[in-house]
Amino acid sequence: EESKIIQYILKRIKERYGKEILALYGRDLIVPAIPFPQVTMEQAKEILKKLGIPSEKDGDLSPEEERKLSEYIMEKEGHEFVFVTEYPVEVRPFYHMRLKQNPKLTKSFDLLWNGLEITTGAQREHRYDILVTQAEEKGLRLEPIQFYLNFFKYGCPPHGGFGLGPSRMLMKMFNVGNVREVTYLYRGVKRLEP
Repeated sequence: EESKIIQYILKRIKERYGKEILALYGRDLIVPAIPFPQVTMEQAKEILKKLGIPSEKDGDLSPEEERKLSEYIMEKEGHEFVFVTEYPVEVRPFYHMRLKQNPKLTKSFDLLWNGLEITTGAQREHRYDILVTQAEEKGLRLEPIQFYLNFFKYGCPPHGGFGLGPSRMLMKMFNVGNVREVTYLYRGVKRLEP
């Protein structure tokens, strides 16, 4: 489970480098308690509406909304982390599995740490026919992705995963304002070469 991985990482880093991080960056790492708080996207939007935060995107969170939701969770639950779950189909890739009880929502999540998304994950769709249908619904041509679809043609077990942003974790861990400050060879829109 992702929360156990994050807890383990931060515990080990704090044990080994906590004093140096505090001295150099003024950040006292907190080893998070498990379970991490969890809200659905719908609940997140309701919380933000009550806080008077305008919604910039339907079914997704803007950077300001991520910060304000995290502040709310810290105030109410005393936790630096929050999972946001059940993103709408429109804002997720075709291969994310949909909820049986509401096929307009996906079995997906983002993990926010102090207002910054550090991971995105989901249970993946493993049934070939449903995967093809979902790709077509997204307007994708099947030919370019057929190599991917073929993995599922003869059966694939249920599976899922998440992508962890190490640079984003370092950014929050060291309490710095920009990912460039923690990336060895930063690549971005205006910089593709060292």
